Amino acid sequence: MPGSQTIIIAGAGIGGLTAALALAQQGFHAIVCEQSAALKEIGAGIQLSPNASRILIALGLAPKLHSYILAPEELIIRHARTARVLARAALGETIEQRYGAPYWVIHRGDLQKVLLEEARGHANISLRFDTKVEDFASYKVGVTVSALMSKQLVEERALALVGADGLWSRLRGRLGHKSKPRFARHTAWRALARAADAPVEMRAPALNLWMGRHAHLVHYPVRGADLINMVAIVRDEWREPGWDAAGDRSDVLARFPAGMWPRVAREMLAMPEQWRKWALFDCSPLAPWGKGPVTLLGDAAHPMLPYLAQGAAMAIEDAAILAKELARTPDKPATGMRRYEAARRRRTARAQRAARRNGVIYHMGGAETFLRGLAMLAMRGKRIIGRYDWLYGWKPG
Repeated sequence: MPGSQTIIIAGAGIGGLTAALALAQQGFHAIVCEQSAALKEIGAGIQLSPNASRILIALGLAPKLHSYILAPEELIIRHARTARVLARAALGETIEQRYGAPYWVIHRGDLQKVLLEEARGHANISLRFDTKVEDFASYKVGVTVSALMSKQLVEERALALVGADGLWSRLRGRLGHKSKPRFARHTAWRALARAADAPVEMRAPALNLWMGRHAHLVHYPVRGADLINMVAIVRDEWREPGWDAAGDRSDVLARFPAGMWPRVAREMLAMPEQWRKWALFDCSPLAPWGKGPVTLLGDAAHPMLPYLAQGAAMAIEDAAILAKELARTPDKPATGMRRYEAARRRRTARAQRAARRNGVIYHMGGAETFLRGLAMLAMRGKRIIGRYDWLYGWKPG
């Protein structure tokens, strides 16, 4: 394929790899530049709601994902102090019938592994590790990208450049965006534990959400239900960049004390021997995202808090729309990128707002907790899910 149809992607995360596959499906040649020497299996579980799973299915990935994904049967929301079930919502077949695509959970490393293997096997995708995109120069048609490859400066001419380089995106700054990610005053702790060690009542194939004062806990099975993924989020002032710092089990338990959290929840938190943690940040919506034949994707464009479980899903959606819009006018990449941004800006901003709002609801205290409980009890399963028709029912067109 001629170099004029080459698109460079900075970042080999979920968004960057999905974008490469979507672009290759449209006939482009994608070069993925990843600053790490190799992709490590970091992170824990992630949720792939129907708006994301339908895109992965359309990319032909369902057979390869089959042995890794799990479709939880229900969502269970509990009161943190009493362990009382406030609400249940059917997932599984109910979700698939309602939205035409499944709701999956998967270990992040497993999803990344499948995406990477698919990209490696595609003739129209080149992977370059130990390669950090440093800068770019735009032209009427095309862009020259400067990168450090194994500490050597190299330049590559391409049709377009996509910044999928995450929350602390270098390319976001190079595009003129001066606002920095803002600290949400919360820290997320994540861990995996053997399902066999969990209390019997916590082994069911369900998404579990415990809502407490200034803290909440989410857990669900992954890897064929052999492991349980846990994410515990608390109010905190620790704000170091990155998302893979070591955590201590005693520190987690101290933040979910007896009296405030029931025995069964604390038993879950005590199971993992190793915890990792990361400080939570997001950004106000950007306008515009890109310039000329350069744009942003995923967390580089719209980092969001995890209270809606849509960070990966929004990046996957971005990838599908970016490829579609560039394919409409392959000789005018800037035009296609502005259409992509216009199609994505309002939706991703809405997801960011919804995530922030959920964070407030999850962490209510005092009298607000009682009112939240009444609202949950009044809102039956179908109504809980129906609130997200705008989110889960989305299709790339």
